[in-house]
Amino acid sequence: MPTPLPASNLDFLGWTWSQIEPLYAALEAHPLTADTLEDWVADWGRLGKHVDEGYWRLWVAPTLNTLDEAAQTRFQTYLSTIHEPAIAAESRLKAKLLTSGLHPKGFDNPLRNMQAEVDIFSEANLPLLTEEHRLGNEYDRLRSLQTVMWEGQETALVQLEPVYRDPQRTRREQAWRLGMERCLQDRDAMNALWVDMMQVRHQLALNSGLPDYRAYKWQQLLRLDYTPQDCEMFHDSIEQVVVPAVQRILTKRRKHLKLDTVRPWDLDVEIDDLPPLHPFSGVEQLQDKAAAVMESLDPDLSAYYQTMRREGLLDLDNRPGKMPSSYCATYAVVERPFVFMNITGTHDDVMTLFHECGHAFHTFECTHLPHHEHLHIGLEFHEVAATALELLAAPHLVSTGFYSPQDAARARITHLKAFLRFWPYCAVVDAFQHWAYTHPDDMLDPARCDAQWAALWGRFMQGEDWSGLDEIMMTGWQRKLHVFRSPLYFIEYGLAQLGAVQIAQRAHENEADAITHYRKALALGGTVSLPELFTVAGAKLAFDADTLAQAVNYIEDTIAELEAQADV
Repeated sequence: MPTPLPASNLDFLGWTWSQIEPLYAALEAHPLTADTLEDWVADWGRLGKHVDEGYWRLWVAPTLNTLDEAAQTRFQTYLSTIHEPAIAAESRLKAKLLTSGLHPKGFDNPLRNMQAEVDIFSEANLPLLTEEHRLGNEYDRLRSLQTVMWEGQETALVQLEPVYRDPQRTRREQAWRLGMERCLQDRDAMNALWVDMMQVRHQLALNSGLPDYRAYKWQQLLRLDYTPQDCEMFHDSIEQVVVPAVQRILTKRRKHLKLDTVRPWDLDVEIDDLPPLHPFSGVEQLQDKAAAVMESLDPDLSAYYQTMRREGLLDLDNRPGKMPSSYCATYAVVERPFVFMNITGTHDDVMTLFHECGHAFHTFECTHLPHHEHLHIGLEFHEVAATALELLAAPHLVSTGFYSPQDAARARITHLKAFLRFWPYCAVVDAFQHWAYTHPDDMLDPARCDAQWAALWGRFMQGEDWSGLDEIMMTGWQRKLHVFRSPLYFIEYGLAQLGAVQIAQRAHENEADAITHYRKALALGGTVSLPELFTVAGAKLAFDADTLAQAVNYIEDTIAELEAQADV
């Protein structure tokens, strides 16, 4: 008889594959009938949760300190000795369930997902997936080591971001150039890493019988409700609707700052001669003020947040060696999220915390679902959960002590303008990856990648003056974590932002109703399709210019109202 699963995943992490494999073998051998189905699926789910939580706990550890070689080794060992064979065993169990013709309750969407996963599974890909993880960790290491000497102190590049808001233009430019020049020092290393990654990814596609990595990743990401052509339509819609709106913003910025052109170091500074916003001082004050916002939004959301504080599930400070990013991980066994950030004292930190808490609340809302497969949710709606919370929280920045009314209006204007500016950048990142993965020969030549990025930058990022900065501009793909770490995972943010704006429009009319629908959608987990999740949340999954234009109009109208309040 197999050894029963431990109650704690921390105990499970001490298990070897020889202890885990019999549990999978027992499930594979167990007769699957209508009478045994529910218990079988539940047993499978409990095992899957342990394997999943073990992965995330060991993935998180080296992000806390990218210089911790022991943590890196533990993660890599888990990938090769546990995760690889578990993926193969999971695929066999999915095939067993699909072949049985049985249909567990609430499994319409999970069964569709399972079929897509089984169709691309290849034993030959298991070591390649582990190698892809290893290369991703190397990217994290390179980025975490990018520091500069700024005003006599060794400074991580992320810590320069507040300087980009400094009213002194020469100081902004100096900091910006210093950071970019440091990135260029790793250009050759990044190019070599990229080539290694691309070779691995193309082989993953070939091993699965698919023509290119885009086709493989599309299915791996379970994008079953829209196509690459829909994304291309979204790119065109952004070019048609959003690029002109951003140009209007940049023209106003140029005039207010009395500049001939808007340079990259002019994009974040305040345009009203007021000092930069300082919403909080230190981690504790940020957490306290955020707690007040959650309390004002919804009592259950507030309780989730307090649980995270009480249980130490928020790691927000910035420190040497910490991965320069933010994320929310989910620990499936204990049914808890973990939020990771690098705060620098800006309004972006406030919005990032709300964003990651949106992911965390999604985890809490799904804990009632009976099966592990119900937690496999389209990344697009994961990002709706996060991005919508940014907009739902924004009207509460005054009453909860973050800002004065004028500063809150300034903060919200900045945030909404960032929404508009993000869509063209999203199109650059997504279109670049579509090109790369459908041009397997060209993608192995970093010079061609530079040229493609530059062409897309010229198409979408109009109104910014990058003259004389060609080398920095064309290597922008090297500074985008998702391009290396999470291939093709970026359009989700653009689609989610569109969904979130629709939810915000609903909240503008009736906040309580909007939050109710938002939470109902979160609670569905992965039990329904992506379009259905958007609909329940009070939005629509869309790619067309008309829907995008409605969102842009709402944002521009809201900005105009806030500018009157801020007297901008």
